[in-house]
Amino acid sequence: MVTYIIAAVVTFIFTTILTIAGVGAAFILIPIFLALGIPLLSAMSTALLLNSIAMIFASISYARDRLIVWKTALPILLVATALSPLGARTAEHLPRNVLLWLFVGFLIFAGSMMLFYEAKEKKGETDNKKLIGYGVGVGGAAGYLGGLLGVGGGNFIVPVLVWLGFDPKKASATTAFVVIFSSFSGFLGHATTGHMNIWLLLLCAVGSITGAILGAYLMRKKMSRKQVKIAIGLILYIIAAKMIWDLVKPLLH
Repeated sequence: MVTYIIAAVVTFIFTTILTIAGVGAAFILIPIFLALGIPLLSAMSTALLLNSIAMIFASISYARDRLIVWKTALPILLVATALSPLGARTAEHLPRNVLLWLFVGFLIFAGSMMLFYEAKEKKGETDNKKLIGYGVGVGGAAGYLGGLLGVGGGNFIVPVLVWLGFDPKKASATTAFVVIFSSFSGFLGHATTGHMNIWLLLLCAVGSITGAILGAYLMRKKMSRKQVKIAIGLILYIIAAKMIWDLVKPLLH
């Protein structure tokens, strides 16, 4: 039980931080759960479900403040879902490590853009066709790359939306909504194995929900546009650092 309480506290901390960027905490929670002695399949299924739970509560807050760009979010969701299997199929024929190193390069580039480049923010209302077009384009790329690399598409969506001129808060909120469904889809794939620990899930769900509510509050009410950009950039660097560690760790043994 002590292990599950520690897992819940860790879930709260990282969910709070990563909700600000709208990318979900599963990529960090899974290795931490493993370090705590939680079996792999249980760790993966629980972390992905926690992602969905957290982003549901965050998205409720974002929707109330009208931060979710629905005309972009829905095309991203639909197209990403459709193209993710194609990316997974392509991955069967390509060297995975090379692809992962390329994605690490993208994350470092995107994080640097967030920290050091100031995109020209859109003024006024954007044409509906452009919003839908952005959603289709970003969703296609995120879905394909997510399936190809086995990583969360949110890591790609947020920086690209900001680069396109979206307000960082709207980019983060829009991505959070998409992550609900992408994570739940991944959870369903693992749930069929039946490796769910109810106590772990219940305690971590409390941490996930409270972390999501706090993270969404900080992003909406306490952080400026520039601070959100910096937070997203640093989080992308953290994701890149974790991926680099995963890639080089086998070489050290």
